[in-house]
Amino acid sequence: MNINNKVDDFFFAENSVSGEPDYGLADTFVRTAEAFAKATYQSVYIIDYYRKNFLYVSPNPLFLCGMSADKVKSLGYQFYLDHVPADEVGMLLEINQAGFSFINKLPPAERNKYTISYDFHIVNGHEKLLINHKLTGLAYQPDGSVWLGLSVVSLSVHSKAGHITMHCRDKAGYWEYDLALHGWEEHAAPVLNKTEKAILTLSIQGLTISAIAEQAHLAVDSVKSARRRLFEKLEVNNISEAISYATNYKLL
Repeated sequence: MNINNKVDDFFFAENSVSGEPDYGLADTFVRTAEAFAKATYQSVYIIDYYRKNFLYVSPNPLFLCGMSADKVKSLGYQFYLDHVPADEVGMLLEINQAGFSFINKLPPAERNKYTISYDFHIVNGHEKLLINHKLTGLAYQPDGSVWLGLSVVSLSVHSKAGHITMHCRDKAGYWEYDLALHGWEEHAAPVLNKTEKAILTLSIQGLTISAIAEQAHLAVDSVKSARRRLFEKLEVNNISEAISYATNYKLL
């Protein structure tokens, strides 16, 4: 447990909600998230920034550290303090601040286009699991302040915490947050050629290098060379990371 941090540390002026939201709408958002979780078997939850807790937690076990969804929902942000390493709680607090500072500089009508992604560990006893969080606004107040946020949790393809990026659905590029410099830097998205896209698409289907070569009408050595160039271009180490990168950055 992180004894030096409090739940209130996650809530500050920039993520405050203006006025009491219409909770008559909350059930619709919960039922929508519940249907999404059932249809995709994704681990999802809804953050309520007005009441400073979780409005919904899916029963998918990935994020729950052996607890029931209702238990995690009742814990709310205390879950992070109990199950995230102390140094990474500090990282989450900085991401929270940086993310809202970024969003609040945008016109209110544009804010629902943005999603932040980052990796951190959750700890359950002796088990330590690196997960990826994708968080986007779900419901807003008239002034653009975020009432509800939807988070989708998956296993990270990386080996360490961090990898903090902001994405806009209308833009090919992205922004990356530097924890050392405490700031965002904009990046252009890599451009994949036809062969690289084919390799990724066929890899998603589970084909081996030999099968990919046959399907793409290429020599096996050509596929191997193209894969190496693809890994260098995306700055990843293996095909799993490449697929995750291409999906996150909308390259396919």
